[in-house]
Amino acid sequence: MPYKYSTPKEAIFINGLSCENPDNTSAHDFKSNELSKSGSRDDFGSSVKIVTASKFVGLNTLGLAIGRSDIEVDGLVNLHNHPRATEIIYVNQGRLLAAFLNTQNQLFQKTLNAGDVFVIPKGLFHFFLNRGEQVATLFSVFNSQNPGLGSLSSLPSQSENTLESVEKIKMKLNSLSDSHLHGDTDLTSAVLDIIYGH
Repeated sequence: MPYKYSTPKEAIFINGLSCENPDNTSAHDFKSNELSKSGSRDDFGSSVKIVTASKFVGLNTLGLAIGRSDIEVDGLVNLHNHPRATEIIYVNQGRLLAAFLNTQNQLFQKTLNAGDVFVIPKGLFHFFLNRGEQVATLFSVFNSQNPGLGSLSSLPSQSENTLESVEKIKMKLNSLSDSHLHGDTDLTSAVLDIIYGH
């Protein structure tokens, strides 16, 4: 998109984010420490951080976002999707089960160890379950500077049944991932039970 600065105070926006005058950019704009530490954990025992161009100006116009997930032992990054991006994960430490459900309700799952990489195609629902004996840490790269985050399941905050609901979802995902389900098995009812039956 061609543009020019007519005045020093004129704001330029690309992809909805303001851009600095190229004469004012520095190496600082291309570095972030947002993923250097784990965040606070949710009811499922996981912390998920996604850094987009809104927090890391060097990403603007590059079509990328980055993320970090830390999952406690037996913890879970619950079923979710990224409607605008494919996600590739790299397991930095630990052992986890990564799985996604395709549009034909076929479950694709793999046990991953440190150093392994797994790809989740754009928009598909997926989850990560820590199956190891230590905290699992994974890093993600998304091919969109704003991947989005969608979830069909939610838990009422501060509910007395929250822990019971979390445990039910973990048990159902464990049993689902332990079974030998193939493409000819319709997983719709099982996933809907996980999403709405807690």
